[in-house]
Amino acid sequence: MKKQDSKNLQNRKRRIGRRLAPKNWREQKAPFFRAAAKTTFYEVDGRARTVIAGGIGAIHSMARKVGLIDAIDDSLSLLKRHVPYHESDHILNIAFNVMAGHTRLEDLEILRHDEAYMDMLGASRIPDPTTAGDFLRRFSPGEIEDLMDSVNGIRQEIWQRCDSLGSTALIDVDGSIVPTTGQKKEGMGYSYKKIWGYHPLLVSLANTQEPLFVVNRSGNVASHDCSTKWLDKAIGLTAPVFDKVLLRGDTDFSLTANFDRWTQEGVGFIFGYDAKRNLVDLADSLDNSAWRAFHRPKKTKVPTKTRERRDNVKDQIVVDKDWKSLRLNSEEIAEFPYSPVKCHKSYRIVVIKKNIGVSKGENYLFDEIRYFFYITNQAALTPEAVVKHANCRCDQENLIEQLKNGVNALRVPVYDLNSNWAYMVIASLAWTLKAWFALNLPTVEDRQWVLAMEFKRFLNQIILVPCQVIKGGRKIKLRIQGYTEGVKSLLTSMTGGPAMNTT
Repeated sequence: MKKQDSKNLQNRKRRIGRRLAPKNWREQKAPFFRAAAKTTFYEVDGRARTVIAGGIGAIHSMARKVGLIDAIDDSLSLLKRHVPYHESDHILNIAFNVMAGHTRLEDLEILRHDEAYMDMLGASRIPDPTTAGDFLRRFSPGEIEDLMDSVNGIRQEIWQRCDSLGSTALIDVDGSIVPTTGQKKEGMGYSYKKIWGYHPLLVSLANTQEPLFVVNRSGNVASHDCSTKWLDKAIGLTAPVFDKVLLRGDTDFSLTANFDRWTQEGVGFIFGYDAKRNLVDLADSLDNSAWRAFHRPKKTKVPTKTRERRDNVKDQIVVDKDWKSLRLNSEEIAEFPYSPVKCHKSYRIVVIKKNIGVSKGENYLFDEIRYFFYITNQAALTPEAVVKHANCRCDQENLIEQLKNGVNALRVPVYDLNSNWAYMVIASLAWTLKAWFALNLPTVEDRQWVLAMEFKRFLNQIILVPCQVIKGGRKIKLRIQGYTEGVKSLLTSMTGGPAMNTT
């Protein structure tokens, strides 16, 4: 970062600090918003061009430096002639539409009329929504896989340059229902939740919250359908970079036919396991000495003043209406060896026994015992650590939520399964670029700060920064006009970090 840029940034931060500093105000005789109608007016600037999503310039620069643009064009041949766009232009056009805060393909028309936005990208024009939809319909399943593989090739290079990811690759897998009200969406189905739509599979890396593979499927398939193929591809992707690989998933992904093979390959796994009758009998038959109290980690205390506890309104309604309620009394943990039918080896079963109190209204009825099972081949982990890993896997639900309602990648804007699959992969690239931006930052604290951001906050802090676009001398200069906490990260990312080669 230039010294003058750093100085200007500090001045802006200082001015904001002065405005927001605590102050003993006097009673105000008039509203505090004092701009008068007579003194507020607009005029059109004939020369200066300002773009709202100024952070996209840094994202595009990063995409070129890490080799993403060349990798996409080398792996895809969807267009017979490049008149005028290449495959990478179409893909980044859709991804940048998401990063500009838009949610629909039709919103590309807004960017097509933004002269400063096109100048920032060095383009005289960009594809319109109809052209973008036609491009999505060109994809076949093999070409979508080629696109994901080209992006994942760049991931490996970025991971190898970053030393803060840990030695174990944590691969999470889950499915999610994507509803649609359309009646002519080819490939959609009626899910077990009684919802029409698709059922995409997500395989992600928990270390960086990156979606490694997004696979669109019919809405009526099982959650684990074809998951083995994509888990094996994720293992092949991460194994050359990380010392260990650990697979995590819920009970639907306890595909016991693969356990022996994964163990032989040195791949670890922790999956939830269905509470079948034989397992419940084994847990019941355990000696009392095999069980010990299980205590959840205490929540982090927020350093604030102690406040008076408010009444539990929800609990009072349950009592007043004489509804049945369940309350956790205690938890115990134990383990025992178990060999599934499709396995030749024995694996660890970690079991949590929950003592749940059942009441109705104000009347306490009885205690109910419920078991939760986890199966793993990790001998070095304590039972508590196994449960912690299984619970941390639930963080993938946050990633799915971000892809659904933050990035809006899990949507079905076109008419068939493959084209909607292509859209999901391309739109989720916006979240991937966010992760790569974080890994490019020079300090671990800044990386974790950006990685932990929700997508909306990332846009507001780093991407939606107003910039004046100045073209001249074969350069494109983006002069920042506003201030957010993320502007410093935006400037430092351009100097190059562990994930970028700035030569």
